[in-house]
Amino acid sequence: MQELAVPLNHVLLVSSLLFCIGMLGLMIRRNIIFILMSLEVMLNASALAFIAAGAHWGQPDGQIMFMLILSVAAAEVAVGLGLVLQVQRRFKSLDMDDANRMRG
Repeated sequence: MQELAVPLNHVLLVSSLLFCIGMLGLMIRRNIIFILMSLEVMLNASALAFIAAGAHWGQPDGQIMFMLILSVAAAEVAVGLGLVLQVQRRFKSLDMDDANRMRG
């Protein structure tokens, strides 16, 4: 059975588009949930680039970096959701502008 070979340029183009979408969402959105989702999209885009490069050169390094990115993403979700709960309790809103005005 012949495998489907996708050129590295196409995968890196998709990865860079995903990263730009995540960066745009990070800069535009003010809701903490959307900010965390944008960070996840950016992490997945970088993981896709590592996997594609590793597969292109026939090295397992891309998969190792993917596992590292996966563990960083899991830690980011755990800490991020804890922060979301605390911000919601304290400010009664998930808007970053409300949390930015620190009341001492």
